[in-house]
Amino acid sequence: MKITNNIFFKNFKDKFSSKRNNRIKLILRKIDNEIINSLKPGYKYSYSKKIINRYKKKFLTLRLIGMGGSILGAKAIFSFLKKKVRKKITFFDNLSPFFSIDKKKDVLNIIISKSGNTLETISNVNNIIQKKQKSIFIIEKNKSYLRLLAEKMKSEVIDHNNFIGGRYSVLSEVGMLPASLVGLNEKKFKQYNYLIKKKNFISSLIQNVNNILFFIKHRRYNSIIINYDERADDLFKWYQQLVGESLGKKQKGIFPSISTMPKDNHSLMQLYLDGPKKNFFTFFSVKEKKSNKIFNHSIFKSHEYIKNKKFSEILNAQKNATEKVFYKNKIPFRSFEILNRNEEVLGELFTFFILETILIGKFLNINPYDQPAVEMIKKDTKKILKNS
Repeated sequence: MKITNNIFFKNFKDKFSSKRNNRIKLILRKIDNEIINSLKPGYKYSYSKKIINRYKKKFLTLRLIGMGGSILGAKAIFSFLKKKVRKKITFFDNLSPFFSIDKKKDVLNIIISKSGNTLETISNVNNIIQKKQKSIFIIEKNKSYLRLLAEKMKSEVIDHNNFIGGRYSVLSEVGMLPASLVGLNEKKFKQYNYLIKKKNFISSLIQNVNNILFFIKHRRYNSIIINYDERADDLFKWYQQLVGESLGKKQKGIFPSISTMPKDNHSLMQLYLDGPKKNFFTFFSVKEKKSNKIFNHSIFKSHEYIKNKKFSEILNAQKNATEKVFYKNKIPFRSFEILNRNEEVLGELFTFFILETILIGKFLNINPYDQPAVEMIKKDTKKILKNS
């Protein structure tokens, strides 16, 4: 079923509880907050177009410094739309004991931290940023370490929306400022108003949530992404955090795991097909218009069936064959086939997965917006460093 002009979607085969569908639909109608506003075209950013114009043409190299949700959304965008991005972008999204420092002046640093006190980001900023380089900080309005540092450096400061947590922030200032600076059209990402009126999208979303709730109830907690598009790996790392951090509470939740195809056909597929029945699966592929072709002159007669074939055709054949085997073995799966690689489809996917996560959390009586357990590690890390 085409749920948008960009996405062909096969839902899970089984359909459960129409009563639950009605309850999910009611929850969906009641969701109204700043996260949802950020998915809409009318969302008001805390920066003006003047800031975009000031830095857009001047800098060909960008460095994004942040952790988790502060940077995963932007990374997903740049990886998925790599061919549309004409600038060099480097991401610092982990702590590494060794890295080289770019001392060039024509580098624009974008530092993102909601709290402004993220230890890893502070550590990276301390070593990476050079005095004469330009920097933009996206931080909440508070007297945080990074806010004070930005003021000391006389850098551009953009207010992070207080009511949008990092993992939900991709279509707010956090993701859209970097996207605009590299020439992507931020308006095209905003698909909520269009999707909420689209019957196929809403019915598919609701039945999809219903099925996932059924799997959770029957102790299928592992959500395995069968990904046939390398440029979507970062999209699913974003999804991994969204689901893990939003739903992993009160001994409940889903464990999202990414499997890169066709590579994992030769390592994990045996387990998926014949191992414990604790998983449900998401197939993901992109219908590529351009692709490398097989060199016919080096093909033996035994493999003539791959002559003139594009690599994308081989990938697609493998995906279809795997789906057929899953279907025959009654292994639960859904499938996304992406028809166009553009800003609109990313906006549609971000919206689908954000709504899905919030709806599951609400139905399970879990607060999908907080992350209480992680805060304990942050506090103990600080204590250990102070006492060492």
